[in-house]
Amino acid sequence: MTKQSKFVSPEEAVRAVRAGDWVDYGFGGGFPELLDRALAARRDELSEVKIRGGLVIRPRIEAVECDPEQKAFSYYSWHIGDYERKLQSRGLCRFLPMVLRYLPELYRSHIRVDTAFVPVSQPDGEGYCGLGISNYAWRTIFEQARTVIFEINEQLPTLQGVDGSHRVHLSEADFVVEGAHEPLPIRTYKDPSPIDVQIAEHVVREIPNGATLSLGVGGVPFTVAKLLAQSDLTDLGCHTGTISDAFLALHRAGKLTNRLKEVDAGRSTWNLAMGSQELYNWLQAEPDRFRPGDVDYVHSPERMGRISNFISINGGVQLDLMGQENAESAGSRQLSGTGGQLDFLEGAFRSKGGKGFICLNSSRLDKTGTRKSNIVPFIPGGSTVSAPRSLIEYVATEYGVVRLTGLSLGERAKAMISIAHPDFREELAQYAREHFQ
Repeated sequence: MTKQSKFVSPEEAVRAVRAGDWVDYGFGGGFPELLDRALAARRDELSEVKIRGGLVIRPRIEAVECDPEQKAFSYYSWHIGDYERKLQSRGLCRFLPMVLRYLPELYRSHIRVDTAFVPVSQPDGEGYCGLGISNYAWRTIFEQARTVIFEINEQLPTLQGVDGSHRVHLSEADFVVEGAHEPLPIRTYKDPSPIDVQIAEHVVREIPNGATLSLGVGGVPFTVAKLLAQSDLTDLGCHTGTISDAFLALHRAGKLTNRLKEVDAGRSTWNLAMGSQELYNWLQAEPDRFRPGDVDYVHSPERMGRISNFISINGGVQLDLMGQENAESAGSRQLSGTGGQLDFLEGAFRSKGGKGFICLNSSRLDKTGTRKSNIVPFIPGGSTVSAPRSLIEYVATEYGVVRLTGLSLGERAKAMISIAHPDFREELAQYAREHFQ
């Protein structure tokens, strides 16, 4: 096949998809919209095609929306995003549990991929493309696939990684498609609540000069970044699953130098990018500031452990008195996924001076206006235990920060009760007296 013959229309490319295939769409903001639309048009001639993706923030997946009876297409998600929660409520999204650092090995040894729809940036003069805003585990996936289709998206930033860590070549694809795309999907967050600010203030007091940060998405991590941008701390670094506007704020404040990192010194390390157009413009304008990498690289706890003062900050849904955490479900209803939280908790635990934080409001109001505690005696049946008690180091609520590492079950319960909402402390203490020494 000649180089030019690889360039085909999306309609021609998706002829490679066969009945019964597993088709991978990727993860996060990078999305193969032209191929998705072309595949949807084949609804009446295909059957039992299974699509895998995750953390989709687009308004719609055409192949899913065109087939609500799921005769041709069914959709599986590694990590439920905002749009996928809506699909889930309609019975159109099936959740696949996983820990993100193990995803490449799943593809290498345990699961099948037939066709990979890989979004890439516009190629340079030598035929090299960047992986845009979603490095993900793409190289592992398409090396296992029967058919590889690159979709060139002119909206994607063109960085390829200073050492080629974010680079693919047109020769690695069986087919290449191109065409006009919508603007990249934007991820925005509402202004922090007063409780978010209180929690963030507690956490910021625990962060030293020169710390390297992994910030999850959500109100508290973003507020931590804003407070750090206004603080006296200097020489902060980035080694994170998802780079976001939180890090752009630190950069603009002159705090994000990455100077003291023992790994990728001088550069921000990430796997996905998700945020504003200003964030994507920053990746395009200053590519030498970044070391985008695949999941095997970025999510390696061993690599994080070589970085001093590695600080991981993530949100939780519930924690129990032993320290077990539910980060992803409301009962059996999936809200998100485990993602990389376990990876970064372990990385912080391995780091000299590192700290892993789980942040949550101590309580919430349900639909009837009744206050419920987010610190519970035990994770209720049907809910997910996302992180074991043995891996939870620091927990922060609006009432303070406690460290659980090295504490007995009774001591853990006492610590957790001290940061619970006051309305629930006595009943939690009663449970602790009955069940823990």
